[in-house]
Amino acid sequence: MAKHRFEESSADLAADIVESAQQLVRLEIALAKQEVKELAQRNGIAIGLIAGGGFFAMLGLLIAVPVLIIVATGTWIAALVWVLLYVVGGGLAILIGKSRLKLKPPERTIASLKETRAWLVSQLTTNGK
Repeated sequence: MAKHRFEESSADLAADIVESAQQLVRLEIALAKQEVKELAQRNGIAIGLIAGGGFFAMLGLLIAVPVLIIVATGTWIAALVWVLLYVVGGGLAILIGKSRLKLKPPERTIASLKETRAWLVSQLTTNGK
């Protein structure tokens, strides 16, 4: 006769479930750490772009006063180009940073936790018979 898994004792089955659950928890924690690290890096870059864009936009506005003086003297085209470069460059940096900024929960970890929960429930209901 073939040897079946059903011949294992309940204690062995429970120990296997606990061991597997512990391993899954360790893996879930590692996944969450990695996902939070990736999200923090991405958001750090996005915040840097927003801050840099704001700096250049403010710098462009601060330069506008001396530029207006230049405009009053007659060389207004160069002054206008200079101001537009700062303001447009700052605005683009802000928009790019804002588009890259992602404030959300770690989706892969949540999906993995749901799978782990379903597996654990199925293990407990299957082995509890």
